[in-house]
This record gives sequence, C-alpha cells and structure tokens, in this order.
Amino acid sequence: MIEFRSVTKLYPDGTRAVDDFSLVIPSRKTTVLVGSSGCGKTTLLRMVNRMVEPTSGSIEIDGANIAATEPVHLRRGIGYVMQNSGLLPHRRVIDNVATVLLLNRVPKQQAYDRSLELLDTVGLDRSLARRYPGELSGGQQQRVGVARGLAADPNILLMDEPFGAVDPIVRTDLQSETMRLQRELDKTIVFVTHDIDEAFLLGDQVVILEKGAKIAQKGTPEEILANPASDFVANFIGADRGKRRLTVNSAVTPNGDDLVLVDAGGYAAGVISAPHGVLASSNPSPKSRSISNKTDQAGDA
Repeated sequence: MIEFRSVTKLYPDGTRAVDDFSLVIPSRKTTVLVGSSGCGKTTLLRMVNRMVEPTSGSIEIDGANIAATEPVHLRRGIGYVMQNSGLLPHRRVIDNVATVLLLNRVPKQQAYDRSLELLDTVGLDRSLARRYPGELSGGQQQRVGVARGLAADPNILLMDEPFGAVDPIVRTDLQSETMRLQRELDKTIVFVTHDIDEAFLLGDQVVILEKGAKIAQKGTPEEILANPASDFVANFIGADRGKRRLTVNSAVTPNGDDLVLVDAGGYAAGVISAPHGVLASSNPSPKSRSISNKTDQAGDA
C-alpha cells in the first residue's frame, strides 16, 4: 500500500505543483491518476520513487516513510515505465531489460535468462533480444520498457503515460497487455494518463485531478460515471456533452443483431450485440432507446 499524507510540492519559481495531497493507493490494484497537462499527476508519480522530493508531507509504502530509504536503493525496487520507453539506444534489447538486474549484482547469465523470460511475458519474440531499440517498432519498444520495469520483480510498477506516443491500434494492444499482466502478476500499479477512456479501462481506482493535484473525484469507473462529483468532473468525463449516453442509430441497418450506437453529437461510438431478436423485439421504437455507458468497453471505443 502507498499512502500520501498532506503532500505539497512547491518549486523555487513559486509554482505549487501539488497542494496538500492525501491518498491511499491500495495494494495489488491499478490506480490511475488522470488529468490535464500541468495538474501535477506526473509529479505525484515521481515522488513515489523519490525522483521528485516533496516540499512537505510524507509518503509511506507499507507503513514505512520512503524518506528513510536511500533514493537509488528505493528506485531499484520499484518498476518504472515511461513514455517513449526510455531505452538506451546503444544497448541491445536484452541488455536494456537486464539493466536493473545487473545493477543489483545479479550474475550476467542469470540476468540474461531472466530477461528472455520477460520478453515472453510481454509478448515479444526472443529473436528480438539481440536487436537495438532503433530496430524495433514503437509498440515493441514500449513492451521492452515494460519488461525492464518488471525485471527486478517489483511489488510496485509506476507507469508514466507509457502509451501516449504510439498509434491507436498499438495503444489498444498495449492496454490489453497491461490488463493481462496485472491479472497474472498482481502488482500495485500507479498509472498516469491524460486520457479518461484509458483511465476507465485500466483503473480499479481512478483519481481525477485538478490543478495543484487537487482531487476532483476518486472511485471506480462505475462510481464516477454514475455520479460525477462536480461540473468539472462531468465536463472532464464528457457527461455534460452527452458523450457517455449512447443511443441506437435507427438510420443504420443493423447487421444481424448488432446495433450501431451514437453519442449526443451523432458520431458513431460503438456496436452493441444481443441474442437474436432480443433488442429488436424489446422496444418497437429504436430512437427512444438510450443506453448509459458505464462499464461496457465497446461503448467507450
């Protein structure tokens, strides 16, 4: 468990990046910090591994104040995945993945064997191990970054907008891979994004932040969608523009039992399916049917 207690970060130029922030991040769950650029979410993430030091307040991991742990030692026990992967371009894939293991004095062959296993874990072929990052696609580089973050088998994995620089198809694949890894490895993941759909897809706990890392609302995706805490939250998640309330487009001929859903602006938002005849027979007026987009992943597409 990670706990922020009245944490503030004030920079020398007077910028208050984080203002009296308190939050409990539960173990073995994915907590997503989401907000616009400059709201303080990345600053919060980097405080967990002491890449940024708070001006006041404290951060505890399993009840122990991280200020008492030497920063380098702390970082080697916490996985960190960043945007654009952050791989060392002059080192092969296997060496990039093995970086933390070698720093922790794991024997080289053992570190390499573990690195190959991690390539399997993140869905990469072992034949890529001898290549350099520049020879990989963007999605492959991000998977290598995740493998490196998992190398020391950390209990905590920090992910700082890791999929922001890849195309939508690759991003969807990486999001699915992240969910699979969480199911299999059971880590405490802190994930930063500016994309509310990504937050709702990945997060067990979603924390929506305003400027200064003020918590506008926290809860499960279902709780936030059902009951936005303020106009700011409603606007951020799109509730005030009808983005989260979908209707059946009666102008489109259904393909079998598949019905096309549109948002309030009339733009296609997804497809809903049901057993044969169920939707068609349940309401003779498709225009009047409204479907609240709370948990259905297709509706957020």
